[in-house]
Amino acid sequence: MESARVDQWLWAVRVFKTRADAAAACSGGHVRVNGAAAKPATRVVPGDRVAARARGRIRDLEVVDPIKKRVGAALAATCLVDRSPPEPPGVGAPFARARGSGRPTKRDRRELDRLRR
Repeated sequence: MESARVDQWLWAVRVFKTRADAAAACSGGHVRVNGAAAKPATRVVPGDRVAARARGRIRDLEVVDPIKKRVGAALAATCLVDRSPPEPPGVGAPFARARGSGRPTKRDRRELDRLRR
């Protein structure tokens, strides 16, 4: 049965921009395979469920084809089934500041840090 490393697969299907980002997410505990925390070298096979926190939201993906090389976006979309809920509307830029309002104060930075957690 064909398998691939989870960090390689997440990069190949374009969840993360670089393989190093995918490996860092795995090492940081932001990736789970079938409910268990995944290291970058964890193998995925067709039918596995991968939950990854990427770009501020949790993606719930099912592996269809464990590819190892980055391919075009159209082909990458056929290698997974995205089971994550749709992104809620209006979740654009929560940290947007008015142009020309100057640097954020210490209080503003603390509020931003609290929102990012």
